[in-house]
Amino acid sequence: MLPAVLTRPTLVLNRNWQPVGVAAVARSLTMVWNGTALIVDPNDFQQYTWEDWARLKPQEGEPFIRAVTLCLRVPEVITLTRYDRVPAKAVTFSRRNIYKRDRYTCQYCGARPRSEELTIDHVIPRSQGGTSTWENCVLACLDCNAKKGNRTPEQARMPLRRKPFRPTWKPMYMWHNVRIASWSKFLSEAYWNVELEE
Repeated sequence: MLPAVLTRPTLVLNRNWQPVGVAAVARSLTMVWNGTALIVDPNDFQQYTWEDWARLKPQEGEPFIRAVTLCLRVPEVITLTRYDRVPAKAVTFSRRNIYKRDRYTCQYCGARPRSEELTIDHVIPRSQGGTSTWENCVLACLDCNAKKGNRTPEQARMPLRRKPFRPTWKPMYMWHNVRIASWSKFLSEAYWNVELEE
C-alpha cells in the first residue's frame, strides 16, 4: 500500500500558481519538508507547511501515509515557494515517446497491434540519407515495415496516415492517463488533452 501511495502524482504549481509539472508524492513531500514547496488544499486553497500539514487528520476514505507517530494526508497539489517561471522543455526523442506520439498505431495501415509487433520506421531510409529525428521516424507494424523495405513511402506507394512531427511538451504529458478531480481547479481543459500538438 505504501509504495503505491508514494508514487501517486501531485500537481506542481510555480509561485504564481501556474502548472509546471507533476511529481510523485514522495518527491512532493520532500520538497515540503525542505521548505521549497507548500501543500495547497484544493478545497479552500489554503497553503500548509510540513508542520501544519502533519497536524491534519486524514478524512474518511482519503489516502494517507502511516508513520510511527502520525498519519499524513497525501497531498494532491503543491506550490513552489521560489520558482516563478514556466519551464521551456522539449519532449525527448526516444522510442517510448514515438510510441506515445503515434498512439501505438501503424502510420501506414492504421493497425494497432501489440507493442512488440510495432517497429520504428525511417520515412526516408537511412540508406537514402534519412536521419533519426521526430520528423523522419514513425511507427510501423511488422508487415508494413517489411513491405516498405528500404524505400520512401512514395517509392513503396504507401502513404503516411499522418505526417510525423516534433511534439510540444506539456506539464501533464507523462501523466495524461491520470485525472485527479481537484486538479481541474488549477488546469484548463487544454492540459487534460492527451493528444500531442504539432
